[in-house]
Amino acid sequence: MKITEVVAALIWQGDKFMICQRPAHKARGLLWEFVGGKVEPGETKEQALIRECREELAVTLSVDDVFMDVVHEYPDLTVRLTLFYATIAEGEPQKLEHIDIQWITPSEIPNYEFCPADEEILAKIIERYGSTV
Repeated sequence: MKITEVVAALIWQGDKFMICQRPAHKARGLLWEFVGGKVEPGETKEQALIRECREELAVTLSVDDVFMDVVHEYPDLTVRLTLFYATIAEGEPQKLEHIDIQWITPSEIPNYEFCPADEEILAKIIERYGSTV
């Protein structure tokens, strides 16, 4: 089965990290996720993440180390999701693609319904950061 390479950003602001809500008309509509998207041919994962965040949030990212890699099988595709630590180098996040943007603490994770591929990552965030960062 073909694996789709996907990248996403774990962006912290103090003790909170950014999550974005998918549009209703898209696959996994209205679920919450980390900002990011598919890696295009010829791009590095870091380049893809910078491009996606420019397209989706109108911000320039500074991409750091990988937080975690996850492979998840959805009914319609299999993704390898690489989540990077990242910071916003320039700009204020805007909702160009998503219907909502929230900054949440790890203890608030259970209040949101996330894309299934993010579940393992969220568990690791809770385990690593608990209720304090």
